[in-house]
Amino acid sequence: MISRAGEWFLRSGIQEPNGGVARYYRTDLERNQAVSTEITGYAASTFVYLHSVTQDSRYLERAAAAARFLTRLAWDPATRTMPFETDPAAFTYFFDCGIIVRGLLAAWRATGEQEFFDVAVEVGRAMAGDFASAACEFHPILALPGKRPVERDRLRWSRMPGCYQLKSAMAWWDLFEATGDAPFREWYDRVLESSLRSAGSFLPGHPDRQKVMDRLHAFCYFLEGLLPRAEDGEIAGVLRSGIDTVAQWLGEIAPEFARSDVYAQLLRLRLYADWTGVTPLDLASACHEAESLAGFQAAHGGYYFGRTPEGWLPYVNPVSTAFACQALELWQTRSDAYRHLLI
Repeated sequence: MISRAGEWFLRSGIQEPNGGVARYYRTDLERNQAVSTEITGYAASTFVYLHSVTQDSRYLERAAAAARFLTRLAWDPATRTMPFETDPAAFTYFFDCGIIVRGLLAAWRATGEQEFFDVAVEVGRAMAGDFASAACEFHPILALPGKRPVERDRLRWSRMPGCYQLKSAMAWWDLFEATGDAPFREWYDRVLESSLRSAGSFLPGHPDRQKVMDRLHAFCYFLEGLLPRAEDGEIAGVLRSGIDTVAQWLGEIAPEFARSDVYAQLLRLRLYADWTGVTPLDLASACHEAESLAGFQAAHGGYYFGRTPEGWLPYVNPVSTAFACQALELWQTRSDAYRHLLI
């Protein structure tokens, strides 16, 4: 399955010649959505992971291409801005910037190219300055070019600050490890503290059960963001209870609407929690999640985003594919993956 997914990344055209990666492929329209900097950041991490598993040099070349798109075409050093999309550059997202930093750091570790590291540091610092709010939180979206906060919407998790931002803030922890600069750790700790306070009210968070499934995906981001501190007793407890919460909601809603990335994120969390000593692996639950996840793979190797009783939603998603192939590879090999390789 990882070979088929990898070939989809290499051959489908989801990555453009300039290195940028499209948000998803529309199966009904037979075309890609526009290139996204966030998805390109995820793709850089994905290619590095695929190279670590296969040692196929093509993946390292594609990781470098994705990283160069981000450093040379997307990043504006004059305004210190990483836009959501480059054409037009209308918004910048806090969450996206963190994913991009982690993708650049992954490419830097794998290739040694200093350019990737330097821009990752600059994006990380820009995140702290541009998105900070007077309420001691970080705005989710800024409008460009003025970097003005976008109006919030309590029923759309991506339009609000929240615990899911901890996955993005994990980039600051990674930068702290790479540079030793204390502010990076302080910024991560700031988001960690606010996330721990708000996580209990994040679910269900919406009257529409399909929207609750979407929020499960975001809640898994929160749990993933806890992993740098998983050995802390309090954090370990939150991680254990969070895994149980996601599993319960997923089991209830999946017959109506299921997202492949939620299955993948939950399976990865179970494996990492086992490896870090947080909680023993629930083999029966993990096996069910792996079998359910494998069923989302399309004939060409990519993974469908979601499924309802009426059938597949018409989106083959690079992030869904990346999460799925990593989760299933880790499940099949049961090999402890270095945390920095988490996509």
